[in-house]
Amino acid sequence: MKVYTKTGDKGTTALFGGTRVPKHHIRIESYGTIDELNSHIGLIRDQDIDQLYKNTLMHIQDRLFTVGAILATDPEKATLKNGKARLNIPKIASEDIEKLEKEMDLMEDSLPPMTHFVLPGGHQTVSFCHIARTVCRRAERLASHLNDLEPFQPETLMYINRLSDYLFVLARKLSHDLHAEEIKWIPEKN
Repeated sequence: MKVYTKTGDKGTTALFGGTRVPKHHIRIESYGTIDELNSHIGLIRDQDIDQLYKNTLMHIQDRLFTVGAILATDPEKATLKNGKARLNIPKIASEDIEKLEKEMDLMEDSLPPMTHFVLPGGHQTVSFCHIARTVCRRAERLASHLNDLEPFQPETLMYINRLSDYLFVLARKLSHDLHAEEIKWIPEKN
């Protein structure tokens, strides 16, 4: 099987189910941004961080492939007229969301309370987390727009939302672990 198919040479691509859409379609923007996020998470996972975080990030990457599959599926082709599944697309489970929440709770137990917004940065690994967080927020905005047009499984959008929170808490926890300065944002007075 070759990587190149030449079927996209005219600016279209196929969704799961075979429907062809323009490469700038909101559905493509949505799952493409999830793919971008997954790459940024891989970059975080490649840093010199605790294996526990690496394992969690690898699990998140797996779940993001599921999110991508959900977003890449033509909803009209996903089910038969009798309501049965036509395509075998995995789902995001409430347990996936709960896992992120539990991981955040564990990290926050060892952090000082947040009293201000923090400026992204302080250490390269922390900065990678903040970049991933902002890409996740963009993915959430795109997926939310797509969901308004063509609704999909609600847990999918919830997972993306919770993941951006997780990435923020991970940035704070890694700042703590790496002894990086966490700079509070205190608005300048004019």
